[in-house]
Amino acid sequence: MYWLKPDMRPTKSKRWSDRALLFRAASEMQAVKALTWDHPRGYNALAAAAKLPIVNNSGLDILWQKQPLEGFESHPIADLCARYDLVVLDHPHVGEAISSNCLHSLEEVFGAQTIAELGEVSIGPSLTSYRFGGKHWALPLDAATQVMALRPDIADDIPVTWDEVLRLSQRSGKVALSLAGPHACLSFLSIAAAHGEPPAEADPDILVSETVGRQVYGLMAELAARSPASVRQMNPIGLLGHMGQNEDVALCPLVYGYVNYAAPQSGRTIMFQNAPRAAVGGRPGSTLGGTGIGISRRCNVTPQLKSHLLWLMGHEAQSRFIPDHDGQPSRRDVWHDDRVNRQWADFYRNTADTLEQAYVRPRHDGYIAFQGKASAMLRAAFDERRPAPAVLNELQSLYAASRVRGGER
Repeated sequence: MYWLKPDMRPTKSKRWSDRALLFRAASEMQAVKALTWDHPRGYNALAAAAKLPIVNNSGLDILWQKQPLEGFESHPIADLCARYDLVVLDHPHVGEAISSNCLHSLEEVFGAQTIAELGEVSIGPSLTSYRFGGKHWALPLDAATQVMALRPDIADDIPVTWDEVLRLSQRSGKVALSLAGPHACLSFLSIAAAHGEPPAEADPDILVSETVGRQVYGLMAELAARSPASVRQMNPIGLLGHMGQNEDVALCPLVYGYVNYAAPQSGRTIMFQNAPRAAVGGRPGSTLGGTGIGISRRCNVTPQLKSHLLWLMGHEAQSRFIPDHDGQPSRRDVWHDDRVNRQWADFYRNTADTLEQAYVRPRHDGYIAFQGKASAMLRAAFDERRPAPAVLNELQSLYAASRVRGGER
């Protein structure tokens, strides 16, 4: 025990003064309530960055909380924005967010010039996917899209085209489709894009033509019939985790890429490659995922908070801090960075082409509900072996109903 000399002991008045300073410092901290999704890729980097001394010394007290992946994919954005200052969201939510007037636009917070500069360095449509109604609504924190995942130790081939995927399924019975949650619909959209018809792009009122729709449905139905039942109900996280621990799934042709499984701490390594194409040299069909940070209307956007958010988008954070904390960066240069690729078994370099050409979903208010209903309908159709014409008519009817609620702008 150390004793202070009598003349070194703090006086009563000084003790009260110190307490007052501490209380004032605490009261001057800006509490920021934030929500992300429950996975190391979605949480670790954000939580670690919030604890950096430079952040705390600036007066920010950012508390990141988590919600399950299913909530991230489907929970009403207006409800989340009413409770949180920062919300990590999926780009199809932006139409719903505009209808609810629950987000600040990025132009309003940072200025158009800053957002234009951010767009120049973001890979593929990572930033532009959040543009709706003439403005951007979320910062592209994390870039991802559907890619091909395989176990190189048990897959006897690395397919390039969908015909090759089909032949591998016929030979091995170990090709799994990602069908749970919204992913049956997302895979349908991606395969249509690979076959030359990105859904609802030529005509926003028509999801897909009958010709391409029949091709896509027929391919998916055959693959679904042989897809291992063990992963039928699993979201991408569960499916990839299962692949790393079991031998019944050698390949998943379309699943959202998670860099964490390319260099796992346990289980087998999963190799990630570009999504399949309809023909060699064609477009790798894939539907954009990733996440953005939305700033809710309830948030007090101080200069300190703006500075922190822009730091998360900058080269230093994206090339070092975020990959070192299990995150998945959104800057193009980082996806081609040698150090980052060595660290993560070339995950980024192997799949960058798919991300650059990823299909961006409709974002009108009503799309999220369509995505869930369409996926449930497709799963039932595969189980019941329903004929293509009836399935495609129902799919178009569901899509048309979603457009009535809020059209694309």
